[in-house]
Amino acid sequence: MSEEFERPSKRKLDETRPIEAEAGVIKKADGSARFKIGDTEAYAAVYGPRELHPRFLQDPKTGILRCNYSMLPFSGDGSRVRPGPSRRSKEISLVSEKALIPVMNLEDYPNTVVDVFIELPQTDAGSRCAGICAASIALADAGLMMKDMVAAVSVGQVRGAMIIDLDGEEEHMDENEGTDIPVALIPSTEQITLLQGDGIVHRNNLIKAIEMVKPALKKIAEEQRKALHKKYNTQIGDQK
Repeated sequence: MSEEFERPSKRKLDETRPIEAEAGVIKKADGSARFKIGDTEAYAAVYGPRELHPRFLQDPKTGILRCNYSMLPFSGDGSRVRPGPSRRSKEISLVSEKALIPVMNLEDYPNTVVDVFIELPQTDAGSRCAGICAASIALADAGLMMKDMVAAVSVGQVRGAMIIDLDGEEEHMDENEGTDIPVALIPSTEQITLLQGDGIVHRNNLIKAIEMVKPALKKIAEEQRKALHKKYNTQIGDQK
């Protein structure tokens, strides 16, 4: 690990970009949230649990979770994102579901579906992690039974240094040969629900990276909880 590497943003190697989290931002949704980390911003809206149709898809033992991830046109580097599902958006939708399901008690909602829509109006790396963070807050805001939050952020290797929360500039350093590893974590158990890798990293460095990113993920979970507390404490205050 190179301790001499200086990040373009002047952040410490284990420092995330500034974080903003807010619950209840979409009035007509059953639950919703906004999560922003640096210049990457995600909105999530939850609808359900509601009866699943067609009925042959229903499971009398459990409900199902469906995530739909999409980036809005011109949300990234200025190039237009083609409307509609893409291979990338389908893949991120699927991994988002897999990251969130372990904290949910879907068996409490048989024959139903919970739909989560994740939209990215602007991105600068870390979009799937921001989407998972927003979705976790939105699911809790919808009143669904959850074991804990799910927090997500990337860790990567750039010019020999392991760093937390790569931004767009850092992702493209080393002529696109850097390593980007999105990680999602259940803070209370430290169970990893998402671990993906883009690039090459030695096994020992991967183990170090996972240990390095855990404190940042727990801090993100604190921000998620603060967003929920703020919303509901405000509502209680307004009712008094």
